[in-house]
Amino acid sequence: MKVFCKIDWQLSGVIGLFGGVKYSTRATRATRTTRTEPSELSEPVLNINTLNNGPKCVFLDIMKKRFIGAGLPTGLYVHIPFCVAKCPYCDFYSVAVGSSDTDRFLAALVKELDRYEWLDSVQTIYVGGGSPSCLGRDQLERLVEQLTQRFTNFKSSDSLEFTMEVNPAQINGKRLERLRQLGVNRLSVGAQSFNQAELDFLGRSYCPADIVGLVKSARVAGFDNINLDLIFASPNSTENTWRNSLEQALALEPQHVSAYCLTIEKNTPFAERLKKGEFSLVGEQTDRAMYELAIKLLGQAGLAQYEISNFAQSEFLCRHNLTYWNNQPWIGIGPAAASYYNHCRFQNLADVDAYIAAIEAEKSPVVQRHNCDKQDVACETAVLMLRLVRGIDLELFTRQTGCDALEIFADPIERYSGLGLLKIDEKSIALTDQARPVADSILCDFAGL
Repeated sequence: MKVFCKIDWQLSGVIGLFGGVKYSTRATRATRTTRTEPSELSEPVLNINTLNNGPKCVFLDIMKKRFIGAGLPTGLYVHIPFCVAKCPYCDFYSVAVGSSDTDRFLAALVKELDRYEWLDSVQTIYVGGGSPSCLGRDQLERLVEQLTQRFTNFKSSDSLEFTMEVNPAQINGKRLERLRQLGVNRLSVGAQSFNQAELDFLGRSYCPADIVGLVKSARVAGFDNINLDLIFASPNSTENTWRNSLEQALALEPQHVSAYCLTIEKNTPFAERLKKGEFSLVGEQTDRAMYELAIKLLGQAGLAQYEISNFAQSEFLCRHNLTYWNNQPWIGIGPAAASYYNHCRFQNLADVDAYIAAIEAEKSPVVQRHNCDKQDVACETAVLMLRLVRGIDLELFTRQTGCDALEIFADPIERYSGLGLLKIDEKSIALTDQARPVADSILCDFAGL
């Protein structure tokens, strides 16, 4: 099964550094990326007059409406790059906790946030990593306090979403209770598997009982919105071990489950071990059967699939990640964090100490930026929306891009609808059920015009 493919950095906001959306489908396309040193950059602001400087094509002739997709960020991603130990499959930027001055880092993080003036627009906060729960108790609580001091509406209203990533065996009930009191109202638990052999292979330093204990403690602390991250298709895993993990996860009655296929990323220990023949990947037929089993069992338990890898009760869709999948503005702070704001994608440098130095010297930490033209925005919006079971919301797409999706994507729509892989009605363009396991090849055809 090929659900996941590669992406250039300008769409990297849909992976875990930017809200915990890990192992996401990535559509490859050409970029016009600018690399600069921190000292050369001011905060990225896109001049609207540059938007028409992209390549000439039929697409630009079609799009005559005003380019109206810009808006204030509604999501904030906070990257905590520290881990107790880096997992061998992970290619996200992270370092060992204690390798840098954590207090200086947290001060720099808040200082970066204070450069922005749109705080009232934020509806979701997502603190991810790395592993935020590996921070010391006082450090983690201080960070949350400083965030809620700036976003005062998060303390008084559970209608806003404040997610914290936590790992089993790293946080206890008292700390969870304090986080809940401070305004965190959603937990994303890095469970990954309920099979000890699979946890050991994945480099996870806890046991299934630790997952159960964390979720039970979270319930006592007052959390009623809990996500469990699960990984399927680990080497030597079977449909039966995956079924057992799903059943044990469902026994904890989570409101949300993210089920990701294990991918072997370049420059990771797993990539090197695979190259040496130390393990073999699960066969594609088994991989697909596991994915379909997840859809079936989670759906039967009331967790409907709403995105390629995500399942939830109807009132508990992850609002922060929907910002990404709808290609709406967000800001990321911290090392390697990416943002999408004012039709500009930009990313911070991936080095904790250099990040701290840049912030303390009143310099921008941004090292990559890409000004999105009309074609970029339309293609990226289509690719991201197609990840959703709902598909491309035609009215929202037009409002954000100023164009008609049915017109500019007429060729791939005709091709894939004819194959039974796309369904079209007056409100949306969506993948069919049989298309999701092979979404990669379909989405790549919407990634360029």
